[in-house]
Amino acid sequence: MAIHNTIGKRGEEIAKEYLSKHKYIILETNWRFHRNEIDIIAKEGEELIIVEVKTRTDDNFQLAHEAITQKKIRAIIRTANAYIKYKNLDCNTRFDLISIIKQGNKCKLEHIKDAFSAIHS
Repeated sequence: MAIHNTIGKRGEEIAKEYLSKHKYIILETNWRFHRNEIDIIAKEGEELIIVEVKTRTDDNFQLAHEAITQKKIRAIIRTANAYIKYKNLDCNTRFDLISIIKQGNKCKLEHIKDAFSAIHS
């Protein structure tokens, strides 16, 4: 597995631990629809939370929200809609971003709720 894939998978594990600690219920990880994938699908209360996780290292620094393009947002929304239809869900949905920056042995985590409107407003 390439180093960036290893870093990404570890970031997703950190994000799952963070969400669980904050009382989110993890429903799915790495849920795929065609060529697209949702990193984490969770519930907070009655709301469905679609989570994109971006992990960076201090030597590969780019702000997480800079990596979320309009094309990526459309793909995540399309995949979330497929999940909702597949599971026959009727609930409010929120799109969050978790940014993890690894600096040596430490990680800085930022959780941006309702990220797509926050990023592109």
